[in-house]
Amino acid sequence: MTAPEPSAVDPGEPTLPVGVGPWPGGPENWPDDPRYDRELLAQGDARNVVDAYRYWTMDAIVADLDARRHGFHVAIENWQHDMNIGSIVRSANAFLAAEVHIVGKRRWNRRGAMVTDRYQHVRHHETVADFVAWADAASLPVIAVDNVAGSQPLPAADLPEACVLLFGQEGPGLSTEALAAASGIVQIEQYGSTRSINAGAAAAVVMYEWCRRWA
Repeated sequence: MTAPEPSAVDPGEPTLPVGVGPWPGGPENWPDDPRYDRELLAQGDARNVVDAYRYWTMDAIVADLDARRHGFHVAIENWQHDMNIGSIVRSANAFLAAEVHIVGKRRWNRRGAMVTDRYQHVRHHETVADFVAWADAASLPVIAVDNVAGSQPLPAADLPEACVLLFGQEGPGLSTEALAAASGIVQIEQYGSTRSINAGAAAAVVMYEWCRRWA
């Protein structure tokens, strides 16, 4: 799950060239709301968050996201430390996924996530079998995304309101075991010469399509 909240001015938090400065008028004009971080009110907030969350504590932001999360989960097989996992986590945060599931190696490259994993719940499963057991217990169908024989084009494919979107590694795609566990397989139609598109880009396309239908 999410890591403990760091300080309000954590140096690892991506910041914008511009943000908002200290709350106008000084401490006597600060809002009387526990969601607001006193340190950010005093120093300003240049974090890469939407304006509605300016000056909020990280815990308050996560709690608000938790109250609104969508019905889809995102899962990624992680056997080769794919550099795309971080960007998939970042997109999962942008599209308000319920949770991200890392299947395989526990460690993954967080650089592409741009610290969004602090706002996004992330769960680890040692094996595909462990992941499938969790999905079955949660009554969530697994929808694999891969351009293999028998996959359905995304516009015509079934994307249930409650489901897990399962993505594979850049290059090899999903494992045979993962494909066998899926209740449906979706592909993104392409029109150029390359066999596949970047895994992070593919994940963003499918998450957007789910949101277009259900959000």
